[in-house]
Amino acid sequence: MKTSDLMVKVLENEEVEYIYGIPGEENLDFLNSLKNSKIELILTRHEQAAGFMAATYGRLTGKPGVCLSTLGPGATNFVTAAAYAQLGAMPMIMLGGQKPIRKSKQGRFQIVDVVNLMKPITKYSEQIVDGNNVPAMLREAFRLCMEERPGAGYIELPEDIAEEETNAMIFDVVNHLRPDANSECIESAAEMIKKAKMPLLLIGAGANRKRSSKALKEFIDKTGLYFFNTQMGKGVVDERHERFIGTAALSSHDFLHCAIQRADLIINVGHDVIEKPPFFMEKNGAKVIHINFFSARTDAVYFPQLNVVGDICSSITRLTEEVGKLEQDMSYFEKVKAHVDERTRKYFNDRRFPILPQRLVKILRDELGDEDIVTLDNGVYKIWFARNYPCYSNNTLLLDNALATMGAGLPSAMVAKQLYPDKKVVSVNGDGGFMMNSQEIETAVRMGLDLVIIILNDSAYGMIKWKQEGMSFDNFGLDFNNPDFVKYANSFGAIGHRPESHDEFQSILKLALNSKGVHIIDLPVDYSLNHSILNVLIKESRSIA
Repeated sequence: MKTSDLMVKVLENEEVEYIYGIPGEENLDFLNSLKNSKIELILTRHEQAAGFMAATYGRLTGKPGVCLSTLGPGATNFVTAAAYAQLGAMPMIMLGGQKPIRKSKQGRFQIVDVVNLMKPITKYSEQIVDGNNVPAMLREAFRLCMEERPGAGYIELPEDIAEEETNAMIFDVVNHLRPDANSECIESAAEMIKKAKMPLLLIGAGANRKRSSKALKEFIDKTGLYFFNTQMGKGVVDERHERFIGTAALSSHDFLHCAIQRADLIINVGHDVIEKPPFFMEKNGAKVIHINFFSARTDAVYFPQLNVVGDICSSITRLTEEVGKLEQDMSYFEKVKAHVDERTRKYFNDRRFPILPQRLVKILRDELGDEDIVTLDNGVYKIWFARNYPCYSNNTLLLDNALATMGAGLPSAMVAKQLYPDKKVVSVNGDGGFMMNSQEIETAVRMGLDLVIIILNDSAYGMIKWKQEGMSFDNFGLDFNNPDFVKYANSFGAIGHRPESHDEFQSILKLALNSKGVHIIDLPVDYSLNHSILNVLIKESRSIA
């Protein structure tokens, strides 16, 4: 068969369901081979969006999402998405095209060394130079991109290799078992926890797995430990739990940080170096146990006294048995929890319009079920969602605290709805981030998705404007004009809405959540309290520190 036929069969063998992207003339052999495959091609309007979609597929399923581009400008449009997947630990495979490598009549036209361009931001980046290598190369790429820590891979298929004949055999997909931590480490960790006066549990991005959720809940229930999470660890354990004391969404000066500073042992489960730990270690300060699939990278502010390396679920299950019920006095953590609960709800019932982001958090939480999904683009509102939006299940608030790129909120929502059609999915975007991939409205409509997109409209790059104000600089260079988002939505075949009051927004949201089609809500937002809220937090948190 042709190499391109074999490549499609290998992808089928890897159980690939969808390929997101934009083919070019260099992909035509592959496209023709894909025509009769059970793999569905999702044609997007920009390669970057296709990459975000593939990465989100990987995040939600644990299997690499796959995206496709042509050579040159098509492939370079994958760069941001590759970094998004690599930093966010999302398994993803990018397939790129290339001119013939044995004989080309076009010189250097559109030729970029994409393979070497991708090497620093992927786990695997190679060009196929012989069709017989396809099964081994793809199997290796899938293996590496799924292995902890997951990430991105890039494979380039030149035109002349795609059409050549091959009789190579397809490799079996071999699953692997993660090793368990040794007994000595588990016993040492249990002893440190039992001896600590005020131990505290931190749940990070690496623990964001279904199996880990159950094990961690049992660990908390049996030991009585209080816990908090990072932004990308939200929902691993239901945040309605009586021992949950909050999300580390601010750099410091929140009530949560009072608990962190008082703890003498932090049990850090699933710490990912991309999310800086919400504490600074000092040689005479709190001790840290690092529990993860791999050991900690030592740096000036993070040098754990114990590494428990192995399958997280297994490590936590064994620790639960070893530690048992703790008897330490944790009343201070209960006090912190009461303050966190009170302050995060402070503006939940404020009905001013334009809307406060905290009020939007409350409205969405009330309207959505336990397993429904909110996806966030990047902007100042992300902090308030991370801090104030309680997650009841893992991967129900999809935010990016790794690359923290703009433009990913809408594509990630589209994949969430594609994978979970029975769940309500809401995409919350700033007006700046939304416009970076707004062309994918057409893709969402064509896919027949039932999706709600909220655009928080302040006609500015609000996060940077907030930082600018905080540094006492003049307001400069961050304001812009927006299109008429209602007409813009309607022009794509979506349904546009522009509420004029708080109550009208609630009515529109209810309608959109329970209707077919893509609904886009142009919602004015009020960020004017950001600084005052933080100033009050600093003052009040000092009173209990």
